[in-house]
Amino acid sequence: MKALEVIDFKKSYGNYEAVKGIDFEVNRGEIFGLIGPNGAGKTTTLRTICTLIKINNGEINVYGNSVKSEAGKVREIISYLPEEAGAYKNMKGIDYLKFVANFFPLKDYNEMVKKGSEISDLGDKLNNKVESYSKGMTRRLLVARALMTDPLLAILDEPTSGLDVINAQEVRKVILNMKNSDCAVLLSSHNMLEVEYLCDRIALMDNGIIVEMGTPGELKDRYKARNIEEVFTEVIK
Repeated sequence: MKALEVIDFKKSYGNYEAVKGIDFEVNRGEIFGLIGPNGAGKTTTLRTICTLIKINNGEINVYGNSVKSEAGKVREIISYLPEEAGAYKNMKGIDYLKFVANFFPLKDYNEMVKKGSEISDLGDKLNNKVESYSKGMTRRLLVARALMTDPLLAILDEPTSGLDVINAQEVRKVILNMKNSDCAVLLSSHNMLEVEYLCDRIALMDNGIIVEMGTPGELKDRYKARNIEEVFTEVIK
């Protein structure tokens, strides 16, 4: 069974066709990159997979569960970190992790909080209020929140957005450590070097369709490029 199947998915807003019919799948234990310029349809696709946007045309299945007819089951096994995510600033970091853990009564509460604390790597700063955190610290807390629940599919939109080099490296290590036979990661990022470093396969979207797909090595060979950034600029003209 595939972690994710997207079959002939289309999405329109009035007369505007945001996604024009795309197909891709994500395997268990895989980090899959969905990349493209602004307005390509990536965020619409991610939010539909997460059941935040209603699916009208096509089919999306997460571990065999239909996003259209089994949205509740899908929500139980995924985790979504949007680019614009925030945390409650008046809470201490540790209290925020505990607050989130309460939403998963079927999982081990203490183990989740412990794992979230370890993933964030914030140490004693977890006892400080989020309002005192830097952007990098807040993002690490949010990544911890997204991954501490052991999702079967983690959907990460710009996970290192706005982070300095050190914090970005730490977040990437966490994502790589998530990769195992029981979990898959769907990643979207404008940082092409990050995508190349993290992803097993990549789909490149433009104007609502997937225009290229393959492993980083395959795509670089196909376009005689030194890196995925060069592939991107060659494909998106």
